[in-house]
Amino acid sequence: MGNGYTLEFEKKLVELEKKIEELKRYAEEKGLDMAEEIAPLERRAQELAREIYSHLEPWQRVLIARHPKRPTFLELVSFIFQDFLELHGDRNFRDDPAMVGGLAWLDGRAVTVIGEQKGRDTKENLARNFGLPHPEGYRKALRLMQQAAKFGRPIISFIDVVGAYPGIEAEERGQGEAIARNLREMSILPVPIIAVITGEGGSGGALATGVGDRLYMLEHAYYSVISPEGCASILWKDATKAPEAAKALKFNAEDLLAFGVIDGIIPEPLGGAHRDPAQTAANIKRTIVAALEELVKIPGSMLVEERYRRLRRLGVYGTS
Repeated sequence: MGNGYTLEFEKKLVELEKKIEELKRYAEEKGLDMAEEIAPLERRAQELAREIYSHLEPWQRVLIARHPKRPTFLELVSFIFQDFLELHGDRNFRDDPAMVGGLAWLDGRAVTVIGEQKGRDTKENLARNFGLPHPEGYRKALRLMQQAAKFGRPIISFIDVVGAYPGIEAEERGQGEAIARNLREMSILPVPIIAVITGEGGSGGALATGVGDRLYMLEHAYYSVISPEGCASILWKDATKAPEAAKALKFNAEDLLAFGVIDGIIPEPLGGAHRDPAQTAANIKRTIVAALEELVKIPGSMLVEERYRRLRRLGVYGTS
């Protein structure tokens, strides 16, 4: 796989791919033609990959969504947008490096882009607070979204967060209020809002930047009120039952599309987004551009009205 990290259910495939790479290097070093020997191995690797990734359990998808090499917000931005200019600060307390946002061009159209940024190593994760925003992160996101509305720019939100930061200092500075305010304000912004869940979509931390006109998910992302470990700890007092919780929560893309929670599923390269970030970004861009072509034609007042109706349609309830 070439990413230095292997999930348990991928081991047979990774071993086969390593063997193929070794044979290719050997053939190149010795000047040999080993195409006939390599071709059946490559076919077997493709078959094995399709076999593995077409029958994934919900928990296995969670592991892919959390893959340490999964493309981050800034990596996706570099592939999808042009001339991204990051803006900082909530104009109140400080700049939150876990929440990143700014201005960019999308094929000639000015847009505002926001998203959580995780780190690639321990040092960066500490600097980014492991991608868990404080309230000032959500206030920064809201400031940028309100600025977008003022100048008529569409908003593109990327979501990859296990949840808002639950620390004491975050609660002291109004974490719940910041999330609630975002929900209210996003619901009435008169510009197109497109949200894409690229990895983890956890609880209020995901909702706070996920209110919009279209909500999409990458194929192996998940979107849930709680993490599988948290659910298992509550239901069974045992976090090791997370795989059972993942199955019960029905939080994968196919389930949520069937429930009407999301508007579409964005395919990932075989094996996950980390295997080909450029192709993943191309798939996301295609979806965003198509949605924008439709949404920019709708007047702001109608966008807000339909956004309200869309949110009201979520969930199933009955009266007695």
